[in-house]
Amino acid sequence: MCRGLELLPITCLERAKELKALFGSFLHKTDHSITGQSKKKFFCCCRFNVDEPLKWKESFDKLLSSQNGLCLFRAFLVSEFSEENIAFYLACEDYRTSKPSKLASKAKKIYNEFIGSDAPREVNLDHVTKAATKENIEHPSQSTFDVAQAKIYTLMEKDCYPRFLKSSSYLELSRMTMTSE
Repeated sequence: MCRGLELLPITCLERAKELKALFGSFLHKTDHSITGQSKKKFFCCCRFNVDEPLKWKESFDKLLSSQNGLCLFRAFLVSEFSEENIAFYLACEDYRTSKPSKLASKAKKIYNEFIGSDAPREVNLDHVTKAATKENIEHPSQSTFDVAQAKIYTLMEKDCYPRFLKSSSYLELSRMTMTSE
């Protein structure tokens, strides 16, 4: 045990152990890149502000803007077999900040991974949005995926996010943080 932990009250150490046990499977997460390669990333969900999980309930944007919230939401989506939604959303966020010289190749990768008819991680988009996005790829810009991304965002906000807030993992975490105040 490091010396810093020795100075913490025993209740804090017990709380940290409870959180680690609760989210142990999330500590090592697999990140699937657009290319389909799997990379292991270490992410510790135990280091967060006590009121952080309660802020996630205020809005979907607050959940997504929190690194820990995003980690737990993504893990939740994996458990519900709908992780492709957040992966697509994040790929679009990354795409939007790409250099103009990289847009065409990234656009094709995102389209083939998430939107095309044979996409291995196909997101749920209507035919009109798919067709418009395919047209946008012919002349890629930072806004190529804006409409498709907005539809997936709305889907997650209206469907996945409420289920996340009702999930046993989130409820347990928020209960634990409320009792530690």
